[in-house]
Amino acid sequence: MRTLIRLIVLLTAALVMLAVACVGTLFLISGGRPVDYVQKAIIRLSLSSRTDDFNAAVSSDTTPIRFVVDSGDTPTVIAQRLVNLKLINDAELFVDYVRLNDLDRQLEAGTFFLSQSQTLAEIAVSLTDSRSSQFPFRILEGWRIEEVANAIDNNPYFGFSGGDFLAVVGPGGQIDPAFASGVGLPPGASLEGFLFPDTYQLPAVVTPIMLRDILTQTFLERVGSQLPQDAALQNLSLFQVVTLASIVQREAVHADEQPMIAGVYRNRLVINMRLEADPTVQYGIGFANGSWWPPITRADYTNAISPYNTYLNIGLPPGPIANPGLSAIQAVVYPAPSDFYFFRADCRSDGYHDFARTFDEHLANGC
Repeated sequence: MRTLIRLIVLLTAALVMLAVACVGTLFLISGGRPVDYVQKAIIRLSLSSRTDDFNAAVSSDTTPIRFVVDSGDTPTVIAQRLVNLKLINDAELFVDYVRLNDLDRQLEAGTFFLSQSQTLAEIAVSLTDSRSSQFPFRILEGWRIEEVANAIDNNPYFGFSGGDFLAVVGPGGQIDPAFASGVGLPPGASLEGFLFPDTYQLPAVVTPIMLRDILTQTFLERVGSQLPQDAALQNLSLFQVVTLASIVQREAVHADEQPMIAGVYRNRLVINMRLEADPTVQYGIGFANGSWWPPITRADYTNAISPYNTYLNIGLPPGPIANPGLSAIQAVVYPAPSDFYFFRADCRSDGYHDFARTFDEHLANGC
């Protein structure tokens, strides 16, 4: 009996030592997290046959879908929202995947742009870096603010509408008083002319006011400080410069001709001669025939009743008619000296113009 008891004690001790050794080994290979290690081993086993599932996309549709992760959202909450937006098919698979790959602790709060063409694995990784959630937005030289708004409506990355943007940049909008004072913006005027044309990388969380500030700050940075000073020496406010530059931008097809066209308009202003610029007529007409810049006829010169119509009104229009680029702005302040008072499209259909000193010369340049 004693021998049996001794044997049992020895066997028990051996088992305890073996268990301790196993636990110790597990503790070492798990990096001090044995429970986590075991749980992952179970998940790894369950996912061993599902590699194709987390490497497959819901569809080939690349349309970006705005996806927001709020602070405190758990992987389970995130996964269910992904399923609801048809970005993934299996919420549990997503939770297991991020758990297995230690992504569950890296999921970040923020706004992301995902698509159904991404695999579950790609989506999981995307949700670990909200800083990369930016998108491109381009404003073309010569666009009206309504065209900028239209571009917003046609861009799936924005979380607001073009109308929301117009509410802060249009007439009577939420204009920054410091900016308005700095550029000489009249009370109640829109930011037409000051939404600097460029290609921007915008943050996913951009708001209408943020976009307004990005565009106007870029305007100030690109224009710099010397140009406004040089304009002031010519008795031109920055608002007047941009107003004329917007006309030059719409008239000139080629940037290298902008200083010459600006010079013609500057010459006309000196002698109090009407600018007679077709784009101002178009601006006064507004949206027509499916365009913000509709074709016009000679009859429109007198029939388009608007303070912007420079065929009817002497001097500059009340404000810019579009958002000019830097070269057009520079052309107004630094025009090409000439004694030309007229210009018209040449007969070569190359986008350039013929210039004239007198109206008779101007008529002779006709095709």
